Amino acid sequence: MENYPLPARRLVEDMIKKAEADPANAISYQGAPGANSHLAALSYSPDCIALPCFSFQDALDAVQEGRAGRAIIPIENSLHGRVADMHFLLPESGLSIVDEYFLPIHHSLMSADEGPVKSAISHEQALGQCRHYLRQHGIQPITYADTAGAAALVAERQEAGAAAIAPRLAAEIYGLKLRAENVEDSHDNMTRFVVLSKEAREPAGEGPMMTTFLFQVKNVPAALYKAMGGFATNGVNMTKLESYQRGASFAATEFYCDIEGAPGNPSVDRALEELKFHSKWVRVLGTYPQARRRGE
Repeated sequence: MENYPLPARRLVEDMIKKAEADPANAISYQGAPGANSHLAALSYSPDCIALPCFSFQDALDAVQEGRAGRAIIPIENSLHGRVADMHFLLPESGLSIVDEYFLPIHHSLMSADEGPVKSAISHEQALGQCRHYLRQHGIQPITYADTAGAAALVAERQEAGAAAIAPRLAAEIYGLKLRAENVEDSHDNMTRFVVLSKEAREPAGEGPMMTTFLFQVKNVPAALYKAMGGFATNGVNMTKLESYQRGASFAATEFYCDIEGAPGNPSVDRALEELKFHSKWVRVLGTYPQARRRGE
């Protein structure tokens, strides 16, 4: 955490101590205090102890090593698609997906003083999502590693005319003045998070369920077509299918998939059996309740 500005480092030290005292109730996340992932952890579980981590790998390791009971990790964004490296990090972590959470993404402009704002510092994606607002107000965008870290930097430097674009939570944490809220150009921006733990969640009668898995089809003609056929013939709704390459051979394509339903349901079991027949391997990452009905 030494790369964070001083106001963030002080908070991180305190949050780590609280997590050490009650690790089972801690939820690890990637980012500085005040980041969207921090807000997601608190919104998902208001009584949790949020544990900030410098990288996604650190957040997953915290659960694996027992420093946190769960991790909350962004998996995809409605504007920017999947979060880079998640398809590699999740299976390598050995953790299971036990829940999901959808967080609406809103950006606020915040500064240390009340004078005219001349520049705004933030993550490049946040700046891009607010480019119309910045242009209309003649504010110069300045790229930084993350949104909450940018807010901490503004609080540390106390420079006139300097502002940050970050979640409202960051302004509250770092004592900054809110200059404007909801400055994003698109107000329907949404990030989907997954919650991970060491222990898998057993499917139960809790309403609509989701199952996430990875697979690699056999290197034969029409293998993917045949593998997917079982979901169609058994009436299993597939909500997500993404391909990605592992290694440099460009010969072995792996797939990330979400379906509605859970193992134990006859239709899902038949579809997965057919998938396994046409695949080199299939790995279920987790079965968990739907936080949001698909298609709505």
